[in-house]
Amino acid sequence: MAAVVHLKTYRGQRLLPAHAMLGAMKATRQQLIAGFAPGEREYIRRELDQFFSTLPTVAEGFPLRVWRGGQHAGEPKIPPSVGSLLARGLMRLDTAQWPPRLFFTEHGLSALRAMMRDRRLADPVKFAHVRRELGIDPVPEDKATD
Repeated sequence: MAAVVHLKTYRGQRLLPAHAMLGAMKATRQQLIAGFAPGEREYIRRELDQFFSTLPTVAEGFPLRVWRGGQHAGEPKIPPSVGSLLARGLMRLDTAQWPPRLFFTEHGLSALRAMMRDRRLADPVKFAHVRRELGIDPVPEDKATD
């Protein structure tokens, strides 16, 4: 005998049972927004945020810490979100300079532009310096003459 699923209604609309919506929620949660996962977006926002009185630029790249001792001494420390960005080809690691730095690839730059255009993912006021650098916002007239 087949199980009967009773659909509830709310204000005239039929509601799906909770187990039917679970699959859709998992798929939505795992989707990448603007090409980045939630942890990757948080890492990027943290690296591009103002540090004391310095506004970092995308062109300078993101510096990485280095192992000081042990079997990995001298190698860059790769956080999980960075490992994901490297594996998907959105960033590349440059160990030729000190400290080692991460730089966006062309594919990564297009994903970063999409992220910076979406005000839900990056505050346009807080990241105005990045939006100007990426060409999303125009450079103010008083800054252009400097």
